[in-house]
Formats: sequence, C-alpha cells, structure tokens
Amino acid sequence: MATAASNYDIADIGLADAGQKRIEWADRHMPVLAQIRERFESEKPLEGIRMACCLHVTTETANLVRTLMAGGADVALCASNPLSTQDETAAALVDRYGAEVHAINGEDNESYYKHINAAVDKHPQITMDDGADVISVLHGERPEQLPEVYGGTEETTTGVIRLKALEAEGKLGFPIIAVNEANTKHFFDNRYGTGQSTLDGVIRATNLLIAGQVVVVIGYGWCGKGVAMRAKGHGAHVIVCEVDPLRALEAVMDGFEVMPAVEAARKGDVFISVTGNRDAIGRTMFEVMKDQAIVCNSGHFDVEINKGELDELTESTFEARPLVEGHKLSDGREIFLLSEGRLVNLASAEGHPAAVMDMSFANQALAAEYMVQNHETLETRVHVVPREIDEEIARLKLASKGVEIDELTDAQQKYLASWDQGT
Repeated sequence: MATAASNYDIADIGLADAGQKRIEWADRHMPVLAQIRERFESEKPLEGIRMACCLHVTTETANLVRTLMAGGADVALCASNPLSTQDETAAALVDRYGAEVHAINGEDNESYYKHINAAVDKHPQITMDDGADVISVLHGERPEQLPEVYGGTEETTTGVIRLKALEAEGKLGFPIIAVNEANTKHFFDNRYGTGQSTLDGVIRATNLLIAGQVVVVIGYGWCGKGVAMRAKGHGAHVIVCEVDPLRALEAVMDGFEVMPAVEAARKGDVFISVTGNRDAIGRTMFEVMKDQAIVCNSGHFDVEINKGELDELTESTFEARPLVEGHKLSDGREIFLLSEGRLVNLASAEGHPAAVMDMSFANQALAAEYMVQNHETLETRVHVVPREIDEEIARLKLASKGVEIDELTDAQQKYLASWDQGT
C-alpha cells in the first residue's frame, strides 16, 4: 500500500476501502490503460513531471492517475464538475495510492475554484483538463506561470471549443493536444459512453420507462448521436434538433425526426441537451413544454439549460426525488430539472463505463508522454492526437478483446503508395 498523501481536501478518508474496491473493479475493464501503466512503471517517461489534472473524480480517472504516477509524475487532481466526484474514490486515491486530491461531491462554487487553484499551486509542467478550467485559471489569474508549462491536454468538446477560441485570439499560452479529437476517443467515448451513461442517469434519477416516451435530443454531434441511438434502443420516439444542416441531414438519414427546438418542445416528454453551447434549452421552449416534462443536460457545463429563465417562469420549486427539482409554473404546469442542469450522466449516475474510458484515458496518458518528449518543438496551438497514438490504442483494445485483423501485403502497400505519389 502506498503512503497516504499529505496534501488533500476530500470529504471522508474513511471511505477509502469502498473506493479501492470500486477502483479495482474498474481496472478489470481497462486493459489498455493497464498495459500502458505496466510500461510506464518500468520506463518512467514522466519522471519528475508536475501535473495538474482537472477531471471527473471517478474510478476510471483513479486508474489514469495511478498510471501517470507509475510513470513518475507528481500529480494534483481536482474535480472538473462539483457533482461528479465520487467521495469514496477520492478517499482511496489519497489513502491507498498516495495521490494528492482536492475534490468533494457537492462542493460550492468557491470550493470548486479553491480546489482548482490548489492543483495550479503545483506549478504544473503538464495540464490535463476536462473542460479547460485549469487552463482558464492559468491564463486568467496566473499568467506568470505560463512559461513553466510544457503543454496540456483537453478531453471534452466544450473545452476544445474554448481553447480554439483562445488560439484564434492569439492568447493561448502553451500547446494543447485535443484528446477529444482522437478517433479512439470521440468515436467511442462520446458516442457509446455518453449514449449509455446519459440514459443511465435519466433512468436512475427518475425511474422513468423510456419506451414510448418522446425524447428530444438537442445537438447531433458524436454525443448527441450516442444519446439518440440509445434512446431509440430503449423504445423512445426520438426527435433531434440541430443548427448544422449536415448534422441535421445525417439525423434524418439515421431515421430520426428533425425539427426546430420550439416545435419539438411542444411534443417532447424528455429533453436532453448535448451541444457544448449555452442556452440550448430556454424560455421559448419552457413556455410551450407539456406538463411533467423532464429536462436535463449531458454537455460539460450547466449553461446549456438557461436555469435563470426557468426560474423566472417558476412559482415554486420542490424536491421530487434526489437531484430531481420540480418547478411549478404559474399556469400550473410542472417541469422537472435533473441534476441542477449539470452533467446528468455523472451527477445522477456513474459516468461512462470503464471499458470505454479505457481508450480515452489511454489517449490522455500517451498524449502526456508525447507532450513531455516533444514540447520543445510543438507550436503553441491546439494539436490533434498523433495518428500513431490513435492506432496503437485501437490495436491494444482489439488485442484485449482477442480480435485479430488483416495487414496489407507489400504489393498492396506499394500500390497505394503509387497513388499517393500520383504515379
């Protein structure tokens, strides 16, 4: 057993035993990360590297932190969402694995940023974000630390949008690897992980029978595709709302009904926002929703649902179930908001299954190693994950499932090369 960390702020270190069991269970379903951890243990590619990680403090994240520490990194972990921390996981990381953790489930806004600043106090050389909050604090409040940072990684669509905007403004202070853009991340984590865990969160929060419900999915990116797919699989009638004509057309071709959000608001029973933008669900929709409508969000920040506009229409609120807030409107209708408008899959459930986070966190670990090895030559911009990392993770995942694939013959490779060279 590792020596317990001395610097931490968690709910209850006495929860460590339960947390360790959950971490070990998740580890059984994360074979790719386990192989990387074994290599890191022997090669120490992150030896002495200070890291500030702002991620959902879950069992899967715990196994990523264990991998980074096995590689020699000095890690400080804080939460990327006030409701996503598993307190028993945080306790086990501190007590059983010696990790520095600053995260408490349900922490208020002040504590949330206090914990982010505690991680930034590490003076990180590598940042690892799920929503770009550590990077935002460094750029906004700690610009004197920017020269110390080799680079960072970002795992979410929302975070990548924020960082590309920073890059466009010429204000990005160090290179970023957009882990979210890796094929082994968004094809699987965003689609299958978000799809399953979002419906899991809705069901756990409400005990609702999805079959026969009209489920409105706002946004048809990879996350929206996964949510729509899983809702349809549960027997729901799915309506998709989009602003991108190509994605809207794709939703139509995938067999979903597509219409403007206000029109869908009149028909929907359950509304799920997955856009990465603000005010995807607001007043004009609340004003026409059916009585007993359920509203939730699976995008990274709680701004996707305009809670202020819902409050303006609300006569009174009540707790219908844990993390289910009833809003009684002046006309007598009731609208139910799940998980305070925060990530429903993490606040009301456990987030993505370990098997899919295996690939996402393998990307994080290998991207950190790549950043350490190449930071002196990387331009200060948002980079995609190198193709060789993406392909290596896919190979390891296939091997863990006992799946073999073909390889091109020399003649086939030569033939393709001739086309590339225009001959």
